[in-house]
Amino acid sequence: MLTPRAAAIHDMSGFGRCSLTVALPILSAMGVQCCPLPTAFLSTHTGGFEGFTFLDMTDELPKVAAHWKSLDLRFQAIYSGFLGSERQIGIVADFIRDFRREDTVVVVDPVMGDHGKVYQTYTSAMCDGTACLAEQADIITPNLTEAALLLGLPYRDVLVADCREIAERLSLDGRRSVVLTGASTREDWTGAACFDSSSGRTEMIETRRVPREFHGTGDVFASVLTGALLQGNPLPQATRRAVEFIRVCAERTAAQDLPMREGVDFEPLLGLLTGGKPIA
Repeated sequence: MLTPRAAAIHDMSGFGRCSLTVALPILSAMGVQCCPLPTAFLSTHTGGFEGFTFLDMTDELPKVAAHWKSLDLRFQAIYSGFLGSERQIGIVADFIRDFRREDTVVVVDPVMGDHGKVYQTYTSAMCDGTACLAEQADIITPNLTEAALLLGLPYRDVLVADCREIAERLSLDGRRSVVLTGASTREDWTGAACFDSSSGRTEMIETRRVPREFHGTGDVFASVLTGALLQGNPLPQATRRAVEFIRVCAERTAAQDLPMREGVDFEPLLGLLTGGKPIA
């Protein structure tokens, strides 16, 4: 059996566990060849750091895509996240159209903001474009802030709404699957609302919440989800694996009292992802 291959379209931050520095090791540990297509290089991520550098890679993206196309590369997954400019949205949309095949799953993490606020490098035009890009996805993985932006709702309305209903509203009438992260139905629990377009069912997948916040958990979540799908897990099981991996990473990181901006200390736990089963 050939090793599955994923094109990972994300930024790379030199410090702070997120984006490609998360996707590369997680997908590799899960038996996936991760082919990075960097949208930007930053000295650190943008959450909790000041004075970070930002190198826009927009002009390189179509050149890389054209070279890959000339090599007739095939991808079993296309997984996109943080984008560095408005123009990149159209480039990524073209990449999906050019490389998508019958066996390709397209996962779009519509990275735009968190805790009710849009990230400082994202404009309103980029948010609108990200919503259009997400229409090409087989699966989207928004957090509650991004769900509000995609639906054009106030953030506070999404906070008090039924998570399952929000996931279903994001599904484009059932045409795409949705994994709504940071969702829960119980106090002191967290997880995801998972709408599976193949079955038409919505499930709440929850675990006890670690009472700390960490940057980059959305990238860890979507990377584990993508890897699990390529391992053959159905979407609800892939979601459970991602939820449980985040929990054990958060427990380990909280016990060390690491700063929030450094992300979760996931590297020593990568062995948990190799077995293809939920974490006990």
